[in-house]
Amino acid sequence: MTTEQARRAAPTPMVYAFPVPGEHVRLAYRELHIAINGTEEQKKALGNHALLPRPWEPATCLDPELRHQLWEWLEDVVIWLNREYTWDVSGLIPSCWPVHPHLVHEIAVLADQRRRAGLAMTSDALEEWHRYCLPAFADRMRNRLRTHCDDEHKSWPAKPRHNEHLGEASTQRRENAFAHDVDALPVNRRAYEQPEPTGRPRLVEVDLDTGEIKEDPLGAQPRTRTEKGPRE
Repeated sequence: MTTEQARRAAPTPMVYAFPVPGEHVRLAYRELHIAINGTEEQKKALGNHALLPRPWEPATCLDPELRHQLWEWLEDVVIWLNREYTWDVSGLIPSCWPVHPHLVHEIAVLADQRRRAGLAMTSDALEEWHRYCLPAFADRMRNRLRTHCDDEHKSWPAKPRHNEHLGEASTQRRENAFAHDVDALPVNRRAYEQPEPTGRPRLVEVDLDTGEIKEDPLGAQPRTRTEKGPRE
């Protein structure tokens, strides 16, 4: 059997489904759904909601099994994106994406947005993902990577500058700037407070046609103790 005959004998689908995450990742999403839509009893059972893992923010996924399944899911998503949405080689997510923190952060969000769009009851969210999320991600990726990893992974070009930022002299210079700013604050915070109004409000008359502000229409003067009026 020739290659062409083999290809015709084994048909493949026109498109592939978006990858489904593993059990632990799905559980994390379920807990987040309960935190938003569950009963008060269910929400309370989750504990501190701020500590719930969020798959779109990998650093919050501290459970080893959850973290491992998250990486596997994102790898499946990258393969799916490269196959389903990329034609020109310049748009491919490089195979070294796990060693590019900027790609890890963005791919996690991109995958989460696509998952949510696929669960919607209308196509609106998916159209938004096609129109904004995916093209914006591709543009940022090309702008950051340029041609550094076209053939093989290259080391971080900005590493020397980053190391300089962390150096002792540079760090001390920033700390001195922070300290000088704090020292420049006024001792008495009241210097920044608005002065309290004194005296009674003054009535004015505004001409609605011209916008001109006139004097007190009643000609009111500060009331003395001898004036008659309601007891204050």
